[in-house]
Amino acid sequence: MERKSPSIATIPAPGFSHLLPLIEFSKRLVVHHPHFYISFFIPTLGPPSPSTYSIFESLPPQIDFTFLPEINMEDLKTLDAETQIYQTVTLSLPSLRRHALTSFASPTHRLVAMVIDFFSMDALDIAKELKLKSYVLYPSATTSLSLCLHFPELDENHEMVPTGFRDLSQPLKLPGCISFQGKDLPDPFLERSSEAYKTILHACKQLRLPDGIIVNSFVDLEPEVVNALQESNQNQYPLVYHVGPIIQTRSTNISESDSECLRWLDNQPRNSVLYVSFGSGGTLSQDQLEELAQGLEMSGHKFLWVVRAPSASTNSAYLSAQKEDPLSYVPQGFLDRTKGQGFVVPSWAPQIEVLKHDSTGGFLTHCGWNSTLEAMVYGKPMIVWPLFAEQRMNAVMLTEQFKVAVRPIGDENNNGIVKREEVARVVKILMEGDEGKELRRRIQVFKDAAAKAVSEDGSSIMTLSNLAQEWTNLIGN
Repeated sequence: MERKSPSIATIPAPGFSHLLPLIEFSKRLVVHHPHFYISFFIPTLGPPSPSTYSIFESLPPQIDFTFLPEINMEDLKTLDAETQIYQTVTLSLPSLRRHALTSFASPTHRLVAMVIDFFSMDALDIAKELKLKSYVLYPSATTSLSLCLHFPELDENHEMVPTGFRDLSQPLKLPGCISFQGKDLPDPFLERSSEAYKTILHACKQLRLPDGIIVNSFVDLEPEVVNALQESNQNQYPLVYHVGPIIQTRSTNISESDSECLRWLDNQPRNSVLYVSFGSGGTLSQDQLEELAQGLEMSGHKFLWVVRAPSASTNSAYLSAQKEDPLSYVPQGFLDRTKGQGFVVPSWAPQIEVLKHDSTGGFLTHCGWNSTLEAMVYGKPMIVWPLFAEQRMNAVMLTEQFKVAVRPIGDENNNGIVKREEVARVVKILMEGDEGKELRRRIQVFKDAAAKAVSEDGSSIMTLSNLAQEWTNLIGN
């Protein structure tokens, strides 16, 4: 009787920044180990976008996908984004059970393991029911993973965090990590009484339960915290596997209008353009959007800006697409005045191709971990402008630990808004002068380290091979 091939079930969480690392991890696994078969079971809060469908339809034949029935948005509308995401997965578990059991009976593949997102923790119960090995793909830095692993113990110290981490009197220093002020920690950690705090605490407690944690980082990027987790393991935490950087290698669905910005880049001098983008869901207020526009104009430097319609919420476009025309919100006359200096794109740009481009000399970014890794892989120094999630932690790491970025200072007397003069100042630091050259030199070091990690005998590829061998060995058990 012919031996079955190993099959992996993957359960992402809603939100492109959670879906992307699982997709790219799966692609890398089947490229290096083509005998694997991977099934995506995708919880949905609304109808999948055409771009999401096209991504899945372009995947290798060893990867299939099922969109689970939509969860009623009305049931979750009053919740914060983190709890919405978590509850969407939890409410999808009954249909997931039905699909997982069907997959389990495949004549050609044996389901041996389940890989889930950090916000899909309640799916661990299904892995246990099916006697599967379970793994969490943690989509961010090892440093923020360390915070999550230590969070349950930190939460018990009510003297240190009486009402939440916002009130920390001393910087938080985790083993192997740089220090963080309370205000730099993710929003859900800041207020003990919030629903988001309870959601994240629950997820962090569950993080002790899987057989392993797969991290989208690489050993040479964060060696101190990697070593600290290894030393403190002693069966306290699951095994941690560093397989990053996991990023897209090309953008999907580049339309004619998207190609226009790339043609514009083709006509610009080398390293002359600042790319400005706040990720797949970040939004600015109207006042901040206007200050950013005026600051880019004042800087005198060329820019390619992905504009999204403003909102009072920093993540309003994360779980639902915006319908307004973003270009109608920029200052009057701005597009005409900056015609030769800048190129403005509504809502989306082919980021991989932009960051690869020789004309792109820097990246003003919200510090989402996917964008951070892409900037490192393509060697672009950054202006960091964090908005939500763990982005403030990433910003501290990029400026103080890696020293590959500069951070604008907000006006404390005006809701933290970054004024146009400050925008112009940091753009000039990045794009001209000695400090910008030093940032560019340092980012090249990380670019080389990232390339080495995913080379044929690099640390991340070897770790992936070891993990694949562990899963293959389960066929005989």
